[in-house]
Amino acid sequence: MCLPAGNPLSRTLRARWLLGGCLLFVLLVAVVWRIWPREPARSSGPMPHQAYVWQRSWGPQVPEAIGRAEDRLAGVVVLVVEVSWQDGRPRVATAEWDAILLSRLKMPVGLAIRIGPFAGPFRADDDTADLLTGLAFAVLKQARDTDLAVGELQVDFDCAESKLSGYRTWVEAIQRRVSPTPIVITALPSWLRQSAFRKLAEAADGFVLQVHSLERPKGPDAPMTLCNPTAARHAVETAARVGRPFRVALPTYGYVVAFDSTGKFIGLSAEGPMARWPKDARVVEIRSEPAAMADLVQAWTDDRPMNLQGIIWYRLPTDKDALNWRWPTMECVMTGRRPLPAVRAELRRPEAGMVKVDLVNDGQADSTSRIRLKIACGGADLIAGDALGGFQWKGMSTDAVVVESPEPPASCVLAVGQRRTVAWLRLDDDKEVRVEIEMVQP
Repeated sequence: MCLPAGNPLSRTLRARWLLGGCLLFVLLVAVVWRIWPREPARSSGPMPHQAYVWQRSWGPQVPEAIGRAEDRLAGVVVLVVEVSWQDGRPRVATAEWDAILLSRLKMPVGLAIRIGPFAGPFRADDDTADLLTGLAFAVLKQARDTDLAVGELQVDFDCAESKLSGYRTWVEAIQRRVSPTPIVITALPSWLRQSAFRKLAEAADGFVLQVHSLERPKGPDAPMTLCNPTAARHAVETAARVGRPFRVALPTYGYVVAFDSTGKFIGLSAEGPMARWPKDARVVEIRSEPAAMADLVQAWTDDRPMNLQGIIWYRLPTDKDALNWRWPTMECVMTGRRPLPAVRAELRRPEAGMVKVDLVNDGQADSTSRIRLKIACGGADLIAGDALGGFQWKGMSTDAVVVESPEPPASCVLAVGQRRTVAWLRLDDDKEVRVEIEMVQP
C-alpha cells in the first residue's frame, strides 16, 4: 500500500524512521566509543622512584644500602618469600628480611612474593591457593606484629601467557585474604597483547611493567641487551591503554655470560665468573646502560601517560655488588642526566726512588673505556717497573713508559669511587713525575 505524501500516517512513519535511525546512530557511536582505542591522558614532571630489595640473604650491606636509600627514594619493595615447584610439590624459601628495621623507615615499604612457573590447575580453594593465600597473610601478620605498615603486597609470578586467566583466580583469592592491603602484580610487555590481561589487571590494584630481561643468547657475538629503550617506550604506551595505574621497572644490574669453545651457552652470573666454568670459557659482560636509562627517565619526565605513576629500579645498589650500579650512578640517572666517569691519576712515593701510579674514578659512572697512560719520569732514569691491576706494560724509554688497559673482551672496569694501582716505577732520582691520561676509542 502506498500512502499519499501529505497523509498524516505517512508523516508519522517517516518521523518514527528518523527517530529510529537517530537512536541507532547514537547506539553505534556509544559502542565505538567504548571499544575504540583512545589515547591516554598525558602528564609531565618528575616521577617518584623506588627500588627492589631482592637479596635472599641480607648481611650487613643490605641494611646499609636501605639506610642510604631512605632520603633518596620514594620507597622500597622487599622480597620476603619464594615459591617454586619440584616434581609437582611446592617448595617455600623465606628470605632473610628485617621487619623491625623496615618498620623504622620514613619511606613506604612494600613486600613481594615470588612465584615460579606453574602449569595449573588454577583454583581459588585448592591446596595451592591455600598455600599462597596463607603465605600472603603470614608475611603481612609478621609485618603488623613489628608495627611495619605495608603499602602494598606485590606478586611476581612467572606466568605463561596462556595462563593469565588462571592467574587472575589467584590474585582475587589473595586479595580476599589480605584486604585491605593493595595487591600489585608484575607484568611483562608480551602479556599486553593477550585479551586476558585486561581482566587480570582489573583484578589487581595496579601493576609493574618489567621492561628488562636477558633472553638466552645465541652466541658470544650475538647482540645482547637488558633493556631496549625504544621497545620500553612502546610497551609503556601500550600498557597505558589498559586503563590501570602502573609503574615501570628499569634495570641497574649486569651479567657475565659464558660460552664454551664451540660458542655454546654455558650460563650466566650476576657476581662475576663462576668457578665451575671451564678455563677456556669465553666470557661476555652485559650491563644496564646508564645513559640509555637516563634518556628514558628524561623522556617520561617531559611527557608520559598519566597512569604511569613512577619508576621502580631493579635493584637497590649495595657495596657488595659486582655488576650493579653504584649510588652516584643511580642518583644521576633518576634525575634524567647521563652520568659520566671522571678518571684521574694520583702518584704515591712509598720510599725514595719508588713511584706508584693510582687511577681514581671520581665521576658518576663506571669507566669502561680503554685507558692509556704516558708516565714521564722528569729526566730520571728508569731502573725497573711493571704494570698492575689488569693493565699492560706497552713500551718504555729511558725516562718514560706507556701502560694500557687490555683490549676487549678482557674487562678492566674502573668503578665509581674506585682506586686502583696500575703501575710502579723504580727511578735513580726523585725527579717530578707526570702522567697523561688518554681514553682510547674502540
